[in-house]
Amino acid sequence: MTIWRYEDGGPLRRQIADGGLGLLSGSRLAVTTRAAPVATMVVGDSDRTFLLRHTVGEGAVSFVEQIDPVSLEPLRRSPDLPGGPVWPGGAGVAPDGSIHVVFGNHAHRLNGRLEVASSRRLPRPRPYNSFVSLPEGNLVTKDFGGSRPGLTVPPSERDPCELVVLEPYGLDIVSRLTMPEASIARLSADGGSIYVVGETSLWRVTWDGAKLGLDEGFVAPYRLMEGQTYGWDCVLAAGAAWFLDNGEGSELYAGSLRGLGVSSAPLHLVRVDLSSAAVTLVEVCGRAGGLVANPPVVDERRGIVVGYDSGNGVVTGFDLDTLAVRWQREQNHGSHLLLFSETGELVTGDHGDVVVLDISSGDELGRADTGHGIQSVLFPAPGEGRDFYVCSFMGVSRVSVVN
Repeated sequence: MTIWRYEDGGPLRRQIADGGLGLLSGSRLAVTTRAAPVATMVVGDSDRTFLLRHTVGEGAVSFVEQIDPVSLEPLRRSPDLPGGPVWPGGAGVAPDGSIHVVFGNHAHRLNGRLEVASSRRLPRPRPYNSFVSLPEGNLVTKDFGGSRPGLTVPPSERDPCELVVLEPYGLDIVSRLTMPEASIARLSADGGSIYVVGETSLWRVTWDGAKLGLDEGFVAPYRLMEGQTYGWDCVLAAGAAWFLDNGEGSELYAGSLRGLGVSSAPLHLVRVDLSSAAVTLVEVCGRAGGLVANPPVVDERRGIVVGYDSGNGVVTGFDLDTLAVRWQREQNHGSHLLLFSETGELVTGDHGDVVVLDISSGDELGRADTGHGIQSVLFPAPGEGRDFYVCSFMGVSRVSVVN
């Protein structure tokens, strides 16, 4: 596959792949789907394609499959990896070819044959929602602070999260830092600057190669109105952190996020200037009951940002500079996004369908049924050429262009 070592393409979370699908008039999308509960993400390098999966329940385990990049059939499987409380974790392919996994309250390092090289139980008895890599190869992760299916944690009872840095080989804990508040979102990072979307504010943490420190001069409160709820993962692009708010209620997902929003304020695209910490909010569709569980995408090349409201089924394209609406469409998108940089083709979802849009206009270029029957809230990834992968809790699909 195209080198895609980490979820969203890396710690900046830009969700941008090189090249393009080249969808033309008369092209169609062909789909190969494999039933593979519970598939979370596809990652890999130029020679290998890996699928992260896990089981369910408080004593869940995760495992990694090396899969055929075309048929999706497993070529090799790791042992069951101790996990714990369930929230989707993450996997990444290190530059030396080893595979890191964070799921439940455990971290693991696998060799190229998917054998366990090292494991670490993480400090808190709750799920850790994936990790990002730091420049020298260390991993930084944190515990998940919100409600999960079957376990409601009211905001008043959510503990401040803790960041943990792991050395990449033996997974020894190098540094720990307790944040001022809980965080539900996944981490993002730019070099030694780590960004944490807390329940009320965006925080910056510095890494000096030895220890973590809270940047006391940078805090960006984004909860500015009654009825607004917490934000999800942020994208670092164009001198800002970009994310979507109104995440409360995402634990109610049961095949779709449509109609499950509990926030009375409209859902917003949030822009936080990384120099001044100034916050700008713009409504995605202006309706109450908005809900998301994932990040927007920022196309600096074309000057456009795409946000969405999964609770109301709306996708909106904004001008990068003015945040004026460029286009809007009714569409039940829920997952992370995937943008092909050369062509501006944007991979989105519409309940059980995969839909490729022109990011500049919002026009639909191609659509296909994945066969999953549910809305994906997980991670797409580029394939080897004019193809890509999508995951849902029902399985994994390869979508390719046929002229």
